[in-house]
Amino acid sequence: MKYLCQVWFDDGVLDAMTQEEKTELDTNSLNYDKDLVESGHMIVAQALQPPKTAVTVRVRNGETSVTDGPFAETKEALGGFILIEAKDLNEAIRIAAGIPLARLGSIEVRPIHEFAAK
Repeated sequence: MKYLCQVWFDDGVLDAMTQEEKTELDTNSLNYDKDLVESGHMIVAQALQPPKTAVTVRVRNGETSVTDGPFAETKEALGGFILIEAKDLNEAIRIAAGIPLARLGSIEVRPIHEFAAK
């Protein structure tokens, strides 16, 4: 079964890190991604640009509106995602717990809804 591991963290935590700490985090993250590829769990992983680069699009009554920034007013922002293959939720949780950014923020694990082919 496929699971989306959403990586949430406070961007201020990263801003407060030294360059050495950021480099170590990047190295650990890339190494973990490599481990997931080798174990067959990795489907895809991507980091996102900071929330200030986002735009939010809404369509209401046929009118499109675009606003700068993310929609939610929250301290933590979505920083990236890892799409994995796991045998069940317990295995997905174990994999998510190994994501290095789980020590700085949180990982939301959500099963992917598979639509039946028509």
